[in-house]
Amino acid sequence: MRIGLSPEEQVQDAATKQADRQRKRSAQANPGEVGEKLIEVFQGANVSLPESANSLGIRQVACDSRKVQAGALFFALHGAKADGNVFIQDAIKRGAIAIASEAPAPAKLPAGVVWIQVREARKALAITAANLLGHPANALQLVAVTGTNGKTTTTSVVDAIVKASGAKTGLFGTIAYHTPLGDYPAPNTTPESVDLQGFFAEIRDARGKYAVLEASSHSLAMDRLWGCHFQAAVFTNLTREHMDFHKTFEDYFAAKKKLFEGTGAGVPEVAVLNTDDEFGKRLAGLAKKSVTYGLESDADITTKKFQLTFDGLTFTAQTPNGRVHVESRLVGRINVYNLLAAIGAAQALGFSNEVIESGIRNLESVSGRFQRIDLGQPFLVIVDYAHTDDALENLIRTARELNPKGRIITLFGCGGEKDRTKRPVMGEVTGRLSDLTILSSDNPRGEDPLKIISDIIVGLQKTAGKYLIEPDREKAIGMAMDEARSGDIVLLAGKGHENYQILADRTFEFDDREMAHRALRARGFDGPQSPTGNSGQRKGEPQGGSEFGT
Repeated sequence: MRIGLSPEEQVQDAATKQADRQRKRSAQANPGEVGEKLIEVFQGANVSLPESANSLGIRQVACDSRKVQAGALFFALHGAKADGNVFIQDAIKRGAIAIASEAPAPAKLPAGVVWIQVREARKALAITAANLLGHPANALQLVAVTGTNGKTTTTSVVDAIVKASGAKTGLFGTIAYHTPLGDYPAPNTTPESVDLQGFFAEIRDARGKYAVLEASSHSLAMDRLWGCHFQAAVFTNLTREHMDFHKTFEDYFAAKKKLFEGTGAGVPEVAVLNTDDEFGKRLAGLAKKSVTYGLESDADITTKKFQLTFDGLTFTAQTPNGRVHVESRLVGRINVYNLLAAIGAAQALGFSNEVIESGIRNLESVSGRFQRIDLGQPFLVIVDYAHTDDALENLIRTARELNPKGRIITLFGCGGEKDRTKRPVMGEVTGRLSDLTILSSDNPRGEDPLKIISDIIVGLQKTAGKYLIEPDREKAIGMAMDEARSGDIVLLAGKGHENYQILADRTFEFDDREMAHRALRARGFDGPQSPTGNSGQRKGEPQGGSEFGT
């Protein structure tokens, strides 16, 4: 990893380099490799080009100087933490022959380098990337899912349905990016526009017809999806998150709303809206057609009765296209919503109910989402990505609904240098709903983990909830296993699929799932529970758990 980058930037840098190495395999399919005239690359971007440079040959569009190759057009973007103009000289040294920036041209510019001043650099980046690659999104049917929670699961279900039809597709979200050519690490929930267009080109060139993606509020605010037309746009819900970026809740909603107003290529064909959520109701009528889903409202797609077990969900969905019989390995009431949303998106793509049912059955799990860790212990261990107050509440309520007699032990932390306002709210949630809370670290970055925990305790102390503190997350997981008794549920919340921990001075490998396995093995559990339920006892210890502390 490069020296001089923050720990979090090092994670993203490694992911970027790995993706680039894999993407080079398909370079011959990239029309930009042979060059396009600068005037054609900027077609539709509403900028004035120097007449002498109109015929300049551009072979690449980039916004990361580390990716620049010979013949590149480099966009100097203003980021959340850095100004892209600082990296212009680095881009030129690597071979950039044209610079696009919202800033005016400097007094001196190296010979052979063209400066293009643009009004909205991020929109221009998306447009030029699409132009260079021959507008790959136009060859695909696109589905985007936005909302605070449920994006990853909903997109995973839609992806499984598309694959059940036999079609080639792509999937882009928090866990990873997938195309017919392979899997890539995901430094962002939604790829930067230039990378996204490259992925679309991979799908198109592999004769794929679909792409499903998570549309984060950051990506919508930053116009990463500009120029993309969506066959289906899905809204899951809206709860408190990213207040460090959006400042107000209405700003947060406004970013989500952009998807339904159209991202530079017309409004979506179909909006699939959760109208049990008040913000979902506010999005009705923006797309060409709106289809609603929910459990509480008179929705177009709904179900009146469903069966919840630790083995999954079974129900019949009522839809405008007839009944859909659902058999899913996904767990909990919240996934009823995610499945209904996916059904709506799949019907908007034109898939039959038979294909939808098959795709739902085929999806075994979603990485780090209510993922069960079983080495035969007499209590349940669940790893989940829940990192907002709403997601944490849904997680704990799901566990309680499925196991009303057992205790709930919840371990979580909050990210450092991120939204502080959610910390006490999350503490209050787990204090109300859990029997014991264990407070620990979750990517503290440059903040003191104990200060983060203190913010959480402010909310937790509003309740009668009992809690323990252990900033070392590996030790905290071991503490949770020691506290658990037969019939309890241990929830390891916040990191889910993540396999790293970010501190002030370093980033190291850390996976809650692996740490849970390690902790259970250290306590004598070494295999799945037998059908009779007799295996999985701690060696030499009939029952686990001690009294709670505060």
